[in-house]
Formats: sequence, C-alpha cells, structure tokens
Amino acid sequence: MNLPEEYKKEKLTINLVWANVIGVIILLPIGLLFGLPYYLIWKNDFTVQNFKNFMDQITPANLVIGFTAYFFLLIAGTILHELIHGITWSRYTDRGFKSIKFGILWKMLTPYCHCQEPLTVRQYIAGAIMPALILGIMPALASILTGSLGLLVFGIFFTMAAGGDFMIINLLRKENKNNLVEDHPSEAGCFIYRKIENKRIY
Repeated sequence: MNLPEEYKKEKLTINLVWANVIGVIILLPIGLLFGLPYYLIWKNDFTVQNFKNFMDQITPANLVIGFTAYFFLLIAGTILHELIHGITWSRYTDRGFKSIKFGILWKMLTPYCHCQEPLTVRQYIAGAIMPALILGIMPALASILTGSLGLLVFGIFFTMAAGGDFMIINLLRKENKNNLVEDHPSEAGCFIYRKIENKRIY
C-alpha cells in the first residue's frame, strides 16, 4: 500500500510456533474460567452412577463414530474460524469479500485469512477477535447455561485456538485506533501505518 509521506510503516508479526505454545499455556486459565462455573452449577451431574452409565454406553463402534465426528467438527470449526475473519473484515472494505483471500501456510500447516485492503486498528481488531467470540467464548458461556459438556469442550478448544489472534491483538492494543493496518500477505501479522504528527516551530 502506498501512502503519503506523513505515514510511517512498521511490520508487526508473531512467531507461529510461539503462538501454538501460547495456545497450550492459556488452556489452563481458559479451562478454569469456563470449567469452574460449569462444575459449580452442574456438579450434581458428576455422580458415580452417571459416570458408570456413560461408561456402559461406550463401545468400539461408538468410539470410532465419536472421534470421527469430533475430528470433522474441528476441521469445520477451523475453516469457519478463518471464514469469520473474512466476513468481518469484508464489511469494512471497499471491495467487500473480493478483498479477502484464504490459504494455508504449508510450513506450519496453518490456514489463514488475508485482507488485501487497509483497515483502521479498530476494524482490524474487530475481525481478529470475532472467531474467538463466536466459536469460543459464546459456546463456552452457553454450555454453562445449558449444561452441555460438548459445548464446553468446543468453546474452550476454539478459545485456545485463537491464541495467535490474541497475540496480534496484543501488538495493536496500544495503537491509536484510527491508525491504519495492512494485513501481512505471507506472515502471521500485519503492517501498522502511524500518522506522523507535524510539529509546529515557533
């Protein structure tokens, strides 16, 4: 992106290996954040008899079906994660969804969503955090209200999966919300364009 001279450009990227490590590290606090209230509200369901009834229903066929279903659910959730990025960012672009590109960083086997137009910091952060809200935090909160253990696990996993997004948001959180952000085309991160304030000389 070519901008007038009053803007200063800086690259802000994260290490994807470290992002995966962060995802594992935040698993415990996220698990406690949602799991503790879930347990306190639904602890009467955690009885020895209920556990025995659950174990009696487990068969090799059920295990295969269950693991297969969860595997495809995680794949679908990962695709949806990137799609939510794109849908949110596209609302702020001039060309809409035509400015959104999807792909995979094969070195890390990591899917990505790339916005090809500059956004304000506020708009970029909105698109960055939306998958964590929709796929992670909201299902986890819903599980506390409904008692669904499957929703709890799903919500915790996809909150954890947004670890890289949280790292990028952390890079931008102190920036002026009206500065411009250009998504990096091939790395996990972005370019920040800060407007240089003109100082008057008296």
